[in-house]
Formats: sequence, C-alpha cells, structure tokens
Amino acid sequence: MHEYSIVTALIEQCEKLAEQNSANKITRVDIKLGILSGVEPALLETAFEAFKLEGICHEAQLNMQIQPLVLQCHSCNEQTIHQQRSIVCDHCLSTNTTVLEGEEMLLMQLELEQS
Repeated sequence: MHEYSIVTALIEQCEKLAEQNSANKITRVDIKLGILSGVEPALLETAFEAFKLEGICHEAQLNMQIQPLVLQCHSCNEQTIHQQRSIVCDHCLSTNTTVLEGEEMLLMQLELEQS
C-alpha cells in the first residue's frame, strides 16, 4: 500500500513547514488529490489517521479536495472536465488527448498553532 509512504512524506513535509514557522501543533492539513494521482482517498485518510498519532500532527484534520480530470483534445481542440478516470474527449470521442490537471497530489494549506 503506497499510501503509507505518501502519508509519511506528507507528514514530514508538514512538520518541516511547522518548524520553519515556529509552530508546535498542526490542526489542519488541506490537500488537492487528482483522480488520476494513483492515490485512493479512503486509504490515504486511513493511513493519515494511523501515522499522525505521534508528533505535532496528532490532532490534525485531513481535508481532501478531489481534483477532476481536465483534458485537452488535440482532435477538436476542446477542453473537457471528467469526474471519472477517462481520457476520451466528451465532444468528439477521440483519445488523442493530453491531461492538463488531475494527476497531482498537492499540499495546499496548513493550519498551525504556536505556543
């Protein structure tokens, strides 16, 4: 389950940012998760809940914004937004498309506390 290694890296990044900002507690972690990122949201949340128990993220809430798939079609030059994993253009049904958004996982915002 690669979600464990992803959560470990996410928590390390959060801890580093908290340290840079002289914070001793992280209360909220907001991420954007593309539907083609290869990460299963439910497994990521479970891993986060398990791994956050030690350290300054122990009370943090994980908020996930699921990023739809945005495609650029090279056949009809239209952009389409998909809520499912599909690289087929909705307009002309071509597979000659490029993914513009929806493959990434990004840390968007942290809520930190200082004592």
